[in-house]
Parts: sequence; structure tokens; C-alpha cells
Amino acid sequence: MSTRIDDQRTGTTGAARGGGASAVTGPRALLIAAVLLTAVAVTSCSSSPTAAPAGDPVTGPPSSSAGSSAGSSAGEAATVTLPATTDVVGTVVRFTSPRTSVDVTIGEDSPATRDFLSMLPLTLPVEDLAGREKISYLPRELDHAGSPGSDPEDGDLIYFTPWGNLGFYYDASGIEYADDTLHLGTYQASAEQLELLEGGAVSVDVVP
Repeated sequence: MSTRIDDQRTGTTGAARGGGASAVTGPRALLIAAVLLTAVAVTSCSSSPTAAPAGDPVTGPPSSSAGSSAGSSAGEAATVTLPATTDVVGTVVRFTSPRTSVDVTIGEDSPATRDFLSMLPLTLPVEDLAGREKISYLPRELDHAGSPGSDPEDGDLIYFTPWGNLGFYYDASGIEYADDTLHLGTYQASAEQLELLEGGAVSVDVVP
């Protein structure tokens, strides 16, 4: 009887030692298989590149440079540049209101004068300043680099660079030379006639 028991134990022991070569079954086998499948899936996903969906090309953010360029071009006003050979001295510019007109004869060939003429025709309001001059603000600053200053006198049309305005001086007493006061031309009109330019739209044109 004891011999049979030892044989059985010996056989069992041998079977257990040989289990490394035999298949593992039961819940433990299912757990190992699940772990292996998970490892394979993770390795496959990490090594495969992500492709863009068909029909959806990969592009960067839309560029706004084209739109801004078109907008700035459309917003810029056209500027007429007078040929350098054109003699602007002696050109007559007429300021006309519903009640009167005043002619200005251009007396200076300068960048400021040429840029002023290139802006015409214009429509401007006129107002009085300090009982010395009638002024009018231009729609933009003149290109005046290189234009000489002046010592204004009565009957001068000037351009005042800090404010960007034209000025009909009719009382220039005490006004001295200034680099900011650019001479454009001269006019012949009384203070009373200049006053008739106020109170409405004044058209500014070159007299043919």
C-alpha cells in the first residue's frame, strides 16, 4: 500500500516538474493571453504614423496678408504727381464760395506747392483765426520735405505744417519768419471779401 502511494506521489511530482513544457490552462492562461494581446496592440499603434483623412489636405492657418494688402490698396487715395518739368509758378488757384471768389497766384515752386496742386480740385470749409487769417484744413498733410520757411505778409497764402492748414493772411503784423510757415502764393482781396468765404463749402480749383 505504501509503495503505491509513493509511486503516485512520484508520478505527481514528475508531472509537476515537467509542467514547464506543458500548456498552461485555466484562468491564469487567459490572463497571460490578454496581457500579450494588449502589448501587441500598443506596439502597433505607437509605430504606425497618423495619416490625414482622405480628401482633407493638411494646411496651416489661413494667411491674412493677401486680404490686408488688398484692403490697404483699396483704401489709399490716388495722388496725381506733377512732372518735374511743369512750371507751377504763376498757376492761378481759385477759391469759390456761394458769395465770392478769391484767386491765388502760386509764387513758389516747392514740394509743398506741387503736392497742394496735385490734390485739386477740393471742397473745403473756411474759418477765421484770431483776427489775422482765414484758415482751411486740408484732408491730409502735404508732402513738404525740403520746402523753405517764410516771413508771411498780408496777402500771402501759406501752409502751416504743425496744423496742416492753409492760411490767408490779412494781418501778419508781428508775425516773423518760421520754418513751419510755408509760402504758397499771393492773393488780392480785402478782409471783407475773405470773410465771404466763410459759412459754406468752398471749392478750390486750378483756373485753366
